[in-house]
Amino acid sequence: MKVSIEEQAMAEFGRVIGQACQSGSIVYLNGTLGMGKTTLSRCVVQGLGWPSSVKSPTYTLVEPYELVTTLVYHFDLYRLADPEELEFIGIRDYDTQHAIWLVEWPEKGAGMLPCPDIVLTLTVANNGRQIELQGHSERGEAQINAIKKAWEA
Repeated sequence: MKVSIEEQAMAEFGRVIGQACQSGSIVYLNGTLGMGKTTLSRCVVQGLGWPSSVKSPTYTLVEPYELVTTLVYHFDLYRLADPEELEFIGIRDYDTQHAIWLVEWPEKGAGMLPCPDIVLTLTVANNGRQIELQGHSERGEAQINAIKKAWEA
């Protein structure tokens, strides 16, 4: 699925992603620096009802958000020097069955991260961003179909 999103529509698209992924999902967010990965992650968390600000986990590597309906882990691996560093934050202890994982710079955690359900890639478009979603599991494909249906409605 590919969609072009203007900046003002990013919040709504993030909400749609969060609603589709409520049953748990690993979402890898790809794109160059400044492409909007953190902004989109923030929109997903806020769209699910987080009442406060959503801070970037650039220095902490992960920020958890415990919501009424789900748990969201927002990972930013940009500053990760070695994938083995994920052992220090207890990566294997994070819930992969029920929580939503939003993972920025997943390539930096290669070999230590669970396989994604969805790989989301952001690139520059005329008036905003082009977002491509690829399913990497049955759950991911079903969630992308739900995103597409909700977005087109």
